[in-house]
Amino acid sequence: MKMSRRSFIHGAAAGTALAFPSIIPARVLGANAPSNTLNVAQIGCGRIGCTMDAPGFMRAKGARIVAACDLDSRRLAGMQQLVARHYKTSADSIVGARDFHDLISRSDIDIVSISTPDHWHAQIAIEAAFAGKHVYMQKPASLTIREGRLFSASVTEANRKFLLGSQQRSSVQFQKACAFVREGRLGKIKAIEVGLPGDPGGGNTKEMPVPQCLDYDFWLGSTPKVYYTEDRVHSQNADLKKAVNSRPGWLRCEQFGAGMITGWGSHHLDIVHWAMGWEGMGAKYIEGKGKFHTGGLWDVHGEYDITLTYPNGTPVRVWDKFPNGVRFIGENGWIFVSRGAAKMTASDPVSPGRPLKALDASAPALIAGNPSVVLYPHMRFGSRPHHQNLIDAIKGNYESLVPAETAHRSCTACLLSWIGMKLGRKLEWDWKKEQFVNDAEANAMLEREERAPYGAKRAYQRLSKKA
Repeated sequence: MKMSRRSFIHGAAAGTALAFPSIIPARVLGANAPSNTLNVAQIGCGRIGCTMDAPGFMRAKGARIVAACDLDSRRLAGMQQLVARHYKTSADSIVGARDFHDLISRSDIDIVSISTPDHWHAQIAIEAAFAGKHVYMQKPASLTIREGRLFSASVTEANRKFLLGSQQRSSVQFQKACAFVREGRLGKIKAIEVGLPGDPGGGNTKEMPVPQCLDYDFWLGSTPKVYYTEDRVHSQNADLKKAVNSRPGWLRCEQFGAGMITGWGSHHLDIVHWAMGWEGMGAKYIEGKGKFHTGGLWDVHGEYDITLTYPNGTPVRVWDKFPNGVRFIGENGWIFVSRGAAKMTASDPVSPGRPLKALDASAPALIAGNPSVVLYPHMRFGSRPHHQNLIDAIKGNYESLVPAETAHRSCTACLLSWIGMKLGRKLEWDWKKEQFVNDAEANAMLEREERAPYGAKRAYQRLSKKA
């Protein structure tokens, strides 16, 4: 499939509809089906797609997965079978595509669920929004701060609903912790501690032939063209279930992401922003250090220690030596919140030592009862299915728990931390202009060169009326 066809999205709808099977609207599939069911296309059929996002939408009320897309045909077939088993239908009734354009150009798709590697997030979200689709997307929101700005602008310009996979917002302990902080139980917040896991070095550097099931050039997308080796992409284990459930190598390659600072940092720094009311702003100063793996294929950071200081003077220290969670330290004590013993996926890292409490405090009274503060107007306290929030936001025409700008700002905090680790010196950030103050070297790291014909910048320039 030539890229000239992929890029020709504006006129592709009619041709695509002829090339693929018709999608039967879910409303006609049974007497009990709701009349306003939203059709979902699952883009990305790997670990997160199979274990979190497809199951999340299959459990959601008012939505039905009708199509799937992946550049690895084995994984695509596995997703079609997974979805078909859930709906008790045949796998060939789930429309399959290797090129996401073939799905976003269809008028019978309402929502796209993006569970791809990080370097594809922003571009697919931009193109899907301008194609008229609502978007659910796994974190982090972008590979760079500049493409994150374009993604957020696109969702706003296209007037689409968006939800980021910051599922901690749908867990009661995180809701309570943030509300207790906003309520003022801790008094003035003096400091915040964020603990994240790290990633190992290693990875097999031996060049290998590209598997026949994988469109590797398309998979590389806007990043540089490099030789194929399995540890750079994802497992090709003959047992598809084992292959999909294993932690993919791309997570540990800086070419495709920034490591745990965005992988888990997007979750915890989002909680910091939510509790402190910083969702539409950013840090003022960044100072940090980190050790980056060398000598193998995997080159993301290992150890790190970063401090983000926000405009009101509150320091947020992000350190791999802290327990995996967020601690708010105030005049009256501290509140710590984490996932406890829960794991979102089987390969999630956990903190060493004794199990963490999901919600803890220096004094029981600090976390007793329910808060009086309302964090989100359409939510009562209590754990609930995260994906359902997007369905409800679309039907109720209100903002989701994690809209695009909120997603961009939390990702920005992570990427600022990454830049701080790289440069190892104090940086000043203008969060309104989204640039560093008098620092050309740091500003050069706000974007990456995009390999033609791919890239979020090209997509935005092609599709936006404001470009």
